[in-house]
Amino acid sequence: MPAKPTTAEAIAIAAREIFEAEGAAGISMRRVAEAVGITPMAIYRHYANRDALLHRVADTAFQELVDYWKPSRTDLPPDERVLELLDGYLDYAFAHPRIFDYVFSEPRPGARQYPEDFRAGRSPTANLLHAAVAQGMAERQFCRDDAWDFTLALWALSHGLICLYRGGRFSLSPSAFREFHRNALGKMLDGIRR
Repeated sequence: MPAKPTTAEAIAIAAREIFEAEGAAGISMRRVAEAVGITPMAIYRHYANRDALLHRVADTAFQELVDYWKPSRTDLPPDERVLELLDGYLDYAFAHPRIFDYVFSEPRPGARQYPEDFRAGRSPTANLLHAAVAQGMAERQFCRDDAWDFTLALWALSHGLICLYRGGRFSLSPSAFREFHRNALGKMLDGIRR
């Protein structure tokens, strides 16, 4: 039997459920408190303000994305690992669209910034993609280049396509878009192959 969540965890879970249903705009301390069965003032014992609560939701989302990005096989060559990681990014966007939008498309305090945070290894998600790109360069599968710059370019292509799809700019079914997304990334990888 799983342990009962702490009050702080229950607050974060309730905020996450509201977030999934309505987006960040739907979250207020009053709404979250009502969902948990506590007073709004009780939340402030655990979270300094609404931004701190949203930050907790975002941190949880990043950890989940790391799990989505774990390759099913560890023996994949770097190019296939890159594609599988970005397939996981797309999977996450489809499964959690409102959180995806907030975490990756909305300005928010404490969001990691390129180049400082990324080059310092502070992005649990981008670190995985960077490791695959750097390995591809080290193994001479890809041309030598700045691995972080290329990692961000790959991620930007994936993200841009997903945002366009979510914005209704594609008439493709989810499975057809998934194929388009993978093919576009494959073409970009072809451009850096040795």
